[in-house]
Amino acid sequence: MKRLVYLLLLSANMLFSQEEFKHVVYFDTDQYVVPSTEKNRILLFIQELSGVDIDKIEIFGFCDDRGTDNYNQILSQQRADAIKSIFTENSVDQSKITNVDGRGEILLNIVHEDDLNEIRGLNRKVEIIVKPEPKVVEVVKVKAKKDDRLIKDDVKVGDKILLKNILFKVNYSYIEPESKKVLEKIAKELVKRDDIHFIVQGHVCCTENSRDAIDRKTRKRNLSVARAKYIYDYLARKGVSKSRMKYVGLRRKFPLGKGEKNDRRVEIMVTHIADRN
Repeated sequence: MKRLVYLLLLSANMLFSQEEFKHVVYFDTDQYVVPSTEKNRILLFIQELSGVDIDKIEIFGFCDDRGTDNYNQILSQQRADAIKSIFTENSVDQSKITNVDGRGEILLNIVHEDDLNEIRGLNRKVEIIVKPEPKVVEVVKVKAKKDDRLIKDDVKVGDKILLKNILFKVNYSYIEPESKKVLEKIAKELVKRDDIHFIVQGHVCCTENSRDAIDRKTRKRNLSVARAKYIYDYLARKGVSKSRMKYVGLRRKFPLGKGEKNDRRVEIMVTHIADRN
């Protein structure tokens, strides 16, 4: 039974509460390189976070009781830094990682002498705590609008039409089901306004140095391009002439500073307006 308890602890993938997600990564003796099995577990953990609006991530490294205080402090920090690297390498916004702290050794608490190796194994770890953004219920007074068109009569060259409610699945190039009505609406308006020529611009969030993100469907680092092409292909199927439009991926060059959802976006920039007379 005692052995079973330890195995359950080691195999737990993610603990969830209403307030936070938790994950534990275990290390070999005197090592801060993440073992391959543990790396696979943390990649699954990151994938399960894909639909979470993250407020902050805290990473705490620990050692067993062997070694000097200074050695354990350095090793625990190296373990925490190794986990941070895995998060940033997998398109997790580095600004969300607010604490990366080596906590040194965990004092040994022996119940039975034969527990010694297993207890030390459980103490060689990094604890990860992911706190979601608090959910805010906003009461909005709805007023009737006379003109709810996305493309106004006074649109001009250089204007950008932000498709505000076109939400893409995290790390993929296809939209969420609730976004289809908005996309249908813009397609109908663009079919009617056949004088407008434009570029579909794709954007992503949460990458370093303005890089593009990885499209998990194709495993290619071209997610902003793939999102723009998804919209381009949809509009073409709905009757918008391909001669009127182009598409481009702008990686993470133009974040809006309004949160991850707003940076996972597509914009339409007007490049030419033909004479309709």
